[in-house]
Amino acid sequence: MDYTYNLIIRWFVALFFGVFFKIYYIIFSPPTFYASYLLLKMIGSPTIIEDGAIFSEGIGAILMGGIVLRFVKACTAASAYFLLTILIALTKDIGWKKSLEMFAIGSILIFTFNLIRVNVLIAILVGLGVDWFNYLHLFFWKVLSTIAVVGIWILLIKAYKIKNIPVYSDVIFLLSEIKKGKIFGRS
Repeated sequence: MDYTYNLIIRWFVALFFGVFFKIYYIIFSPPTFYASYLLLKMIGSPTIIEDGAIFSEGIGAILMGGIVLRFVKACTAASAYFLLTILIALTKDIGWKKSLEMFAIGSILIFTFNLIRVNVLIAILVGLGVDWFNYLHLFFWKVLSTIAVVGIWILLIKAYKIKNIPVYSDVIFLLSEIKKGKIFGRS
């Protein structure tokens, strides 16, 4: 496919998923909620007390150890999946098949990390109390989640031997084409 069309399609994909960001909640909220519930069954006796309200503030609630655990949309880590989408879409010379493979593998890794994060935080809440939960929740959210997504991206680019840098490689390529006169050619 011609580079120009490929570039336009990649930017359109990035814009599309930015505009329709809620799709990440629709896709990833139910599996996150139910997988967390199943993992909690291994350490206790959770009870689902609310479920399926993915278009309101929450995606469900579980009663565990006398504590109501409200899963809100942010528990889904939708922004991590979106960031992965953007990084893949805005990287020059990744074919569509490879893009889909990278997204699938990256999503599985994000999902796994997120499940571990959610369940560790629940164990902290139930075992150590709300103060520890609040402190560590912010740490997980602001620091560890960012490191995890960056780490997953680095793992993917190493595994798939990606040499280009999102956006930057396109800009450098376009500037070189302009210098050669291939874009905005000299008359």
